[in-house]
Amino acid sequence: MKIAINTRLLLKDKLEGIGWFTYESVKRVVKSHPEHTFYFIFDRKYSDEFIFAENVIPVVVGPPARHPILFYLWYEFSLPKVLKKIKPDVFISPDAFLSLSSEFNDLVVIHDLNFEHYPEHMSRIYRMFYRYFTPKYALKATRIATVSEFSKNDIITQYGIDSNKIDVLYNGSNDVFKVVSDKDKAQVKKKYTNEKDYFVFVGAFNPRKNLQNIFKAFDEFKVNDSRGIKFVVVGEKMYWNKEINESFERMSFKDDVIFTGRLGPQDLSLVVGSSLALVYTSYFEGFGIPIIEAFNSEVPVITSNVTAMPEIAGDAALLVNPSNVKEISSAMRSIVDDEELSLTLVEKGRKRRNEFSWEKTADRLWKSIMETVKNNQI
Repeated sequence: MKIAINTRLLLKDKLEGIGWFTYESVKRVVKSHPEHTFYFIFDRKYSDEFIFAENVIPVVVGPPARHPILFYLWYEFSLPKVLKKIKPDVFISPDAFLSLSSEFNDLVVIHDLNFEHYPEHMSRIYRMFYRYFTPKYALKATRIATVSEFSKNDIITQYGIDSNKIDVLYNGSNDVFKVVSDKDKAQVKKKYTNEKDYFVFVGAFNPRKNLQNIFKAFDEFKVNDSRGIKFVVVGEKMYWNKEINESFERMSFKDDVIFTGRLGPQDLSLVVGSSLALVYTSYFEGFGIPIIEAFNSEVPVITSNVTAMPEIAGDAALLVNPSNVKEISSAMRSIVDDEELSLTLVEKGRKRRNEFSWEKTADRLWKSIMETVKNNQI
């Protein structure tokens, strides 16, 4: 069988959320099925580290698609020509985009529809592209995969898609996220927080990640803090806006906030695993991989009671209203004051994490591929 995969987000040293999903799941699918040939379609020069096995044939076709106009050119003109030559049994696109000009069976992975709920957090041209084309892709796709029951129901509600057409895969977590030794914890705290304990946030500084309220909550928590606890913020400031900046600048304890910038997987695992708790109280998530990373690191989690986060966290996290600063602050206080609570959350996280792994994601992806291929046989 010939399987073509859109791998344009496999970028050396620049893997983001969807790129990691592609890397971890596709790598396992390819290696588990040497009897099939996989065509990896890149939009620029690729790194050999992404050619996972001998049954992978890389194909490069431009232009590099990093802007809505280039998205359109790549998916509607370049990609169809390549697929016509390959004649795949199925085309898989992990980045939520498809070619409306292609006539081959296709499986598209739509991770979430945040742009439908928070369009103001995108620039106008990106917002227009996503909101115009995504429903067309969903209707055109032979089959759809997504990463949570929440996202599945959202796709059904927003676009009127038949539920039987959508598979839930769930995400996994990088294997580097493990329990951190006391020695390594001490080194991490010495490096980042002057040997003080800390809460941690991980993610893009998108307004929907709710840093503005987390800053307010941490400031409120600090009023009664006698231990010098810090707040470590991991991520790039590319979406840092006026509201987030004003919230930060108004903090009385902003000197206790440490920005690390983006960290590689190994450093990130040490920072997460050395924290008091992960504070991940977004307004909207289609999944929330940092929750699983914290579970694997055996660190308590504070997360939101909305969208996919309760589904992923189960009973293994403190769930709060992301709009309620006092709830977030109180959850921080509970983690610090109630050691038994923290231990209970860690134990529940140990059990909960067994539901999520990239091996399970890859197995579910393969089943979804097989369901898509069946369309040829009907």
